Amino acid sequence: QVQLVESGGGVVQAGGSLRLSCAASGRTFNTYATAWFRQAPGKERDLIAAITWSANATYYADSIKGRFTISRDKAKNTVYLRMNSLKPEDTALYYCAAAYGARWLAKSEYAFWGQGTQVTVSS
Repeated sequence: QVQLVESGGGVVQAGGSLRLSCAASGRTFNTYATAWFRQAPGKERDLIAAITWSANATYYADSIKGRFTISRDKAKNTVYLRMNSLKPEDTALYYCAAAYGARWLAKSEYAFWGQGTQVTVSS
């Protein structure tokens, strides 16, 4: 089991920045990848960024490419999501998730989830 705790959400004006953190504990040594998902009211929970722990490979959804950066600190078992140039359409509940399996771009591969942190971008 892996426990995940997100932090760093809040309210920010359009054009502003936030950094989300995801601290992992438990059986983290089996983790293949950690990802950020987001879910806006009435919409599906979508994968927006992911990173693998061994190869440090990254993935970004087109909607956030060039504005958000995912990174990880192995010593702290923490994954970050730096969000710049925020837009009102980035408003959502942001979730951190961890996968043991190698299909790291598949939502179904993520078995462990945090409780989510709210990001609200005002216009």
